[in-house]
Amino acid sequence: MTDITDPLYERVLVLRCQAGDETAFAELVERYQPRLRYYLRKMLRDLHGAEDALQEVWLDVFRAVSRLADAGAFRSWIYRIARDRSLRVLRKCRLPHQPLEEVDEIVGQEEEAHFAAEDAERIHGALDELATEHREVLVLRYVEDMTYEEIALVVGCRVGTVRSRLHYAKRALRVVLERMKVHD
Repeated sequence: MTDITDPLYERVLVLRCQAGDETAFAELVERYQPRLRYYLRKMLRDLHGAEDALQEVWLDVFRAVSRLADAGAFRSWIYRIARDRSLRVLRKCRLPHQPLEEVDEIVGQEEEAHFAAEDAERIHGALDELATEHREVLVLRYVEDMTYEEIALVVGCRVGTVRSRLHYAKRALRVVLERMKVHD
């Protein structure tokens, strides 16, 4: 499918799902399962907890999809459900909250970094060392390719806050990557 028809097709799938079409729901699960799994793994830092949370997300989606008013908002809506589920799991586990910390600025260019494919493993590993808020916005922006507006809907904040979090998240990621490079 082309990029233009894909959102349209997804809307149709959501509408069919709202009408009770189980095949459409299965196709939505197939489309989003790997991406939601990755998002939850990064949020929870625990493979087994992420799998459990993923199943709970799909149950929540199945129960509530009929109440989704805008079929075009499905992607933001499902990630909001996944975010809420992961925050519940984190609260339940009473894991210490990682506040956003100020990161010392690295001397150099403020341009967006360009990474080669071989850096992907290091980047994915470095994400685990970031504060939850940083990890979340980076995954939504650069893995899920969400717009700032969509991210704002998912995390429940203003677009300006998303921009700020992304700025600090990229700086924090650079610091971690530089530290990893020194230890190699």
